[in-house]
Amino acid sequence: MFTRKLVAVVLIALGVVVLAYSGIVFRTPGKPLKIGSVQIATTRSHFIPPVAGTIAFVGGIVLLLLPGSGKQG
Repeated sequence: MFTRKLVAVVLIALGVVVLAYSGIVFRTPGKPLKIGSVQIATTRSHFIPPVAGTIAFVGGIVLLLLPGSGKQG
């Protein structure tokens, strides 16, 4: 029960952040280029679109609103 609520709150928070910034761009290290003795570092850009934030937000709300399993320890 606690885990589901925690996941729901994290999804809602991530969804709000993505929607607030109209998508998020982040970069990861890419494959370095080596031309002769010169090595050039590269990066790859990744984009998280606002629709992903909407899906995360709605998914978090749904998780919060779903009834419990009925088992109480």
